[in-house]
Amino acid sequence: MTNDPAPSTGPAPLLVGNCSGFYGDRLAAMREMVDGTTGGRSLDVLTGDYLAELTMLILGKDTMKDPSLGYARTFVRQLEESLGLALERGVRIVANAGGLNPAGLAAKVREVAAGLGVEVAVAHVEGDDLRAKAAELGLGDALTANAYLGGAGIAAALREGAQVVVTGRVTDASLVVGAGMAHHGWTFEDHDALAGAVVAGHVLECGTQATGGNFSGFRSLWVDGEPDPRPLGFPLAELAADGSSVVSKHDGTGGAVTVDTVTAQLVYEIQGAQYLNPDVTTHLDTVRLTQLDTDRVGISGVRGSAPPPRLKVCVNELGGWRNSLELVLTGLDLDAKAHWVRAQLEPHLRATSVTWTHTASPLADADTEEGASCLLRCTVMDPEPGPVGKAFTAPAVELALGSYPGFTMTGPPGTPTPYGVYRPHLVARDAVEHAVVHADGRREVLADPTATADPDPDAGRRPSPYPAPQDSVNRRMPLGTFVHARSGDKGGDANIGLWVAHDGSPDELYRARCTWLAKLMSPRKVRELLPEARDLDVDVFLLPHLGAVNVVVHGLLGDGVAASTRFDPQAKGLGEWLRSRIVHIQENLL
Repeated sequence: MTNDPAPSTGPAPLLVGNCSGFYGDRLAAMREMVDGTTGGRSLDVLTGDYLAELTMLILGKDTMKDPSLGYARTFVRQLEESLGLALERGVRIVANAGGLNPAGLAAKVREVAAGLGVEVAVAHVEGDDLRAKAAELGLGDALTANAYLGGAGIAAALREGAQVVVTGRVTDASLVVGAGMAHHGWTFEDHDALAGAVVAGHVLECGTQATGGNFSGFRSLWVDGEPDPRPLGFPLAELAADGSSVVSKHDGTGGAVTVDTVTAQLVYEIQGAQYLNPDVTTHLDTVRLTQLDTDRVGISGVRGSAPPPRLKVCVNELGGWRNSLELVLTGLDLDAKAHWVRAQLEPHLRATSVTWTHTASPLADADTEEGASCLLRCTVMDPEPGPVGKAFTAPAVELALGSYPGFTMTGPPGTPTPYGVYRPHLVARDAVEHAVVHADGRREVLADPTATADPDPDAGRRPSPYPAPQDSVNRRMPLGTFVHARSGDKGGDANIGLWVAHDGSPDELYRARCTWLAKLMSPRKVRELLPEARDLDVDVFLLPHLGAVNVVVHGLLGDGVAASTRFDPQAKGLGEWLRSRIVHIQENLL
């Protein structure tokens, strides 16, 4: 452990926390974060991230039923029990829960305040919604089309005294960036400070993923060999004037904040060493993490440069209809059983897309029926509901007494459900009007950064060829023996962050393991370990200060989570599969 660094000059650090990592996160978290303290201090700003590519599709479907919706309704429920206390404690709330209708959510917040008998200054950020310009901008027949905005609108709202700020589609990290800009007075030229805030915001944005949630080293968080019964605490950060920060959590909450849990979130759903945000390009290969004390991790050294000249746009379209069924195969001759039922069913299928998947065959002589079984799954997709409805399910049901021995399904066939297709686009900045509507009704249009620069697509890319691992390898063991992983989705791409665990090993051994990991994980090796990626483009980027590599498997998820037919459509378990794969590990690294 080391002591916390001396505070930088300028205003005191901003204490900013998070209470939501997705639409559906723990409802009680907002109240817990407003009510909690760290070192006796309450939060200055509480953020909430409610949006994802899939969430925008869900909200788009909401507006088809009722145009007055389009925002995260759980945010309203959370405010009903938290707003009064937040105002009393001076905690300002910034959330992207506005989705497709930030103005509607702002009005709802005022309605909640009136019901509670309190006055609140509410502002909202808008301009991200490009549906009205979709055809003009070449975005197609979009159900949703939202540009990712930066933090300037949030900063302007907070400077004008807003106590609650709701936005549409800002980047997840922009919630913290905007709060930092308002508190510390940063301008668009303060690249390093902005980049530091982006990193802090990225660590906080997914809530408890930074305090032990979905962490491959989860057993290290247990107490006396058993899971801690307390729910994981949500993360917070003390954001200094130079952009450095200290990540922690409220006193007495579950989970932990370690270099490994912070790294796990830091490498989540990134696509290279340059992390592109509307306000700044953040160079992730400059990030340094330090365990300062128990549940306190320092983030320093972050460097930034001019942001990209264009903004990313998330487009969701209605792709059609889908349905699926699962057949149980038990005992002997499983391949032949699968072949027979497919031959019986396929002539009746009329859907434009038919996908069959098969779980692994069971071990011989299993001592339970379930252990002697595997699943055969059929997923169908079509622009129209008819071919994936009765035309699909009825032929399957009719085979119940006339197919392979032991014919059964995991459940009755369902009805068709609509699915969406995600497409990323880029638009010129001048196609988007980033604006904030202040609490008094004034609408202010925000200026863009004056300096922009195209990103370097090869920044941080793993050299190829890279010196091969030495020949003195003599142990075949899982990659996860001393390597952690965190994986997820970026549209149709899968991202896997891998890093060497901080397990108390000597520094020399840790560095040797980092070198080994960087040498091992080539695109060719990724395809070897993940056969599903054998025909796909794979990129590998090095993050040396984190002892990490970032892997991007392009196209693994097809048209995004809503349209993917993979067993794991968001690639959440992909990293754990990769950790389980057997590799050659040098004896001296164990």
